[in-house]
Amino acid sequence: MKLDSETYVVFVAFITSFFAVFLSAGIVLGVPSIASDFGMNNIIQNWIPTIALLVIAVFTLPAGQISGKYGVKKSLVAGLIIFIIASIGGALSFSTESFLLFRVLQGIGIAFLNVSAMAMVVQAIKPQNRGKALGYTVTGIYLAGSLSPVFCGFLVYNFGWRSMFYFVLPFLVLCLILIISKIPGEWKTYENSKIDSIGYILYGIGILLFIYGFTNLMNTFGMISVGIGAILLLIFVFYELKIESPAFNMRLFRNMKFTSSNIAALCSYLAIAAITTILNYHFQYVRGWNAQLSGLMLIITPIIMAFMAPNSGKLSDKIHPQKLAAIGMSIATVTLLILIFLDADTPIYLIVIAMILQGVGMGLFTSPNTNAIMSSVPPNETPNASAAQSAMRTIGQTLSLGLLTLVFAWMMGSLKLSSQYAGLIVQSSQLVCLICTIICIIAIFASLVGIKSKDSFNLKR
Repeated sequence: MKLDSETYVVFVAFITSFFAVFLSAGIVLGVPSIASDFGMNNIIQNWIPTIALLVIAVFTLPAGQISGKYGVKKSLVAGLIIFIIASIGGALSFSTESFLLFRVLQGIGIAFLNVSAMAMVVQAIKPQNRGKALGYTVTGIYLAGSLSPVFCGFLVYNFGWRSMFYFVLPFLVLCLILIISKIPGEWKTYENSKIDSIGYILYGIGILLFIYGFTNLMNTFGMISVGIGAILLLIFVFYELKIESPAFNMRLFRNMKFTSSNIAALCSYLAIAAITTILNYHFQYVRGWNAQLSGLMLIITPIIMAFMAPNSGKLSDKIHPQKLAAIGMSIATVTLLILIFLDADTPIYLIVIAMILQGVGMGLFTSPNTNAIMSSVPPNETPNASAAQSAMRTIGQTLSLGLLTLVFAWMMGSLKLSSQYAGLIVQSSQLVCLICTIICIIAIFASLVGIKSKDSFNLKR
């Protein structure tokens, strides 16, 4: 049976979206083994998942404008090549420094994949088929979140942590071959626009210094980094308001619904993203489980999210999305309230209940919140709205893991994470959950702000 180019576009978008998330979500299962091999302390160890997310946050905005100017297909090919090289390098790493360097490269590749795959679907698929195609692409993201803990846990337990990096290679190479041989044409939307280099430099350095400093707030250099990063981000905001072709249209934040929904997204990911790492540490260090068993447990939340998110998205067309988002965050808050008391004696059934509530809460929050953001802007600004939503997600996740690193460093110093220090791991995790509970409550109120606002872009409901 001969397949048309649109089918290949959807297939490539599905696979690239899946594996862009696969290692980001699953590598946490390999963190203890990687740290043990390279002799990392708890501070460096927590940077294994964080550093790639930080790089994605830095490169998401430039990847959008670069792909629009030079071509979505070219950007997707470049992203795949970088990801392939980085995965090979990660598997062959011989030191902490070399491993983290290749994690940086993976982050760059994933940033281009995230932007280009979705853009290619929107531009290459006929309008009457676009919704279904986007649905398949999003399904790839949710499936990766659901399956990666099981796959990665199995791979780490039976073949070692390096097998995770080898596992993705044949799929990435297949996508590269299909793009070059089966998908003709190219798509450019900003061909005549000027690249906002100054804006990207201000944003990139600003967000990098801010997040890095945030994880090192206990020392003077960390506090200075946060201050300089915040100043650069403020300069970025004012600069973007003045130029003709900005990297991001900051005027959208004058819209109360857009602003409050983005703040809710940032707070939600900041509060929730660290839970997977906390539970993984609890299972492997406090309870002494292996990576395979831990991965089987960690699948509970993403499976429920994968089921809830599409259905809550449909529901948000009938019920105000901000109300649904607030309900979702309220349920997620109960998860954190339970985990504040997580220790070696906590019954497994209670942990499972907390994970189920997390899946229901975030599944009920994510799609309506995205709907609220996208419906609050005019059609020509949807790319900027999408970029904002993606940036809030990635920055929130990065800050969440940064908070985890900060608290663990404060409680444990430079000690290596091991079962020997299970008590300190428990105390550190409880403090993180307490802080995240407060952030979750802020997200609930942010979700409700702007419901009755009369911003001109808001759709009537």
